Amino acid sequence: MAEFAYRGRNSGGELVFGVLDGPSSSAVADQLFSTGITPVHIAVASAPPPKAGELKLGFGARKIGLSDLMLFCRQLHTLLKAGVPIVRALAGLQESSQHPELKRVVGDVREKLEAGQELSLGMSAHPQVFSPFIVNMVRVGELTGRLDQIFMRLYEFLAFEKKVGDDVRGALRYPITVICAVTVAVFIVNIFVIPAFAKMFTSLKADLPLITRVLMGTSDFVVNFWPFMLVGLAAAGYGFRLYVRTADGRLRWDTLKVRLPLAGSLLYKAALARFSRSFALAGNSGVPIVQTLSLAANVVENAWLGARILGMREGIERGESVLRTAVGAGVFDALTLQMVAVGEETGEMNALMSEIA
Repeated sequence: MAEFAYRGRNSGGELVFGVLDGPSSSAVADQLFSTGITPVHIAVASAPPPKAGELKLGFGARKIGLSDLMLFCRQLHTLLKAGVPIVRALAGLQESSQHPELKRVVGDVREKLEAGQELSLGMSAHPQVFSPFIVNMVRVGELTGRLDQIFMRLYEFLAFEKKVGDDVRGALRYPITVICAVTVAVFIVNIFVIPAFAKMFTSLKADLPLITRVLMGTSDFVVNFWPFMLVGLAAAGYGFRLYVRTADGRLRWDTLKVRLPLAGSLLYKAALARFSRSFALAGNSGVPIVQTLSLAANVVENAWLGARILGMREGIERGESVLRTAVGAGVFDALTLQMVAVGEETGEMNALMSEIA
């Protein structure tokens, strides 16, 4: 039994509020109706503050990752395909889940279903767990009556997303490790090695080449000001993080990322793979192409590429062909454009986009 805070109006139209115990929000609503109160808002009551000695810190709590969502979609597909009602399926997943946060989210979605809301609406209340793409795909499944198929396709999409992410991280791990090792080595050389040679050269009182004098001056600067350098680097990193959280900063950074010498090509291909896969999934599920492009723009995880995809949507809304808008976007290579042209001519756009991914 949980405590639910409610607001409602009695038979005289007066606003009333309070707290009731109940197994779910729908049960609390039934209690209120039986007493002549029409509920306006029902929510789980805030937990009381912990007593002395019972304070628990939330550090180290595991977030809901792609693997957890994959398991959730696969299990829900299996239960729905077996004919289990959606509320009962969610209750079973809530009980069997080993992830505390996912258990809480699934429980909240189930309660919203019991209160008469749609599944997609209940999932949209947790944007940190269910992305707009997942919510919209579930909404399509509700409208078409193919929720079980939608969850299987979402499982496949999330598995592909996890593979792309693992491949990108694996490819970037070595160069990042090398850069970090070189940075540490340069720091050690400037702090410990060059000063030792500088003392020897100073005692010899010999004329040193320009490059040697530059190295010694650089080492002296690092030795004398390294604490300020570390503070400056930390401040610059913090300022950069704040900047890229803005719309303009995110757009500029994402534009720069795909133009980096080595990693840029990899990040660009990964973004295009996400676009192609999400386009194929949404198209095969019956989502109109305009809405499909809107969903795909959010999936690519790149503001610059997302803006170009939204530009394609605007062109299609004006009546232009997919190929013409793709050429105008300027983000697709010749092979991709050729596949788009063939797919548009044959009506097999979704299948070819899946092949591109």
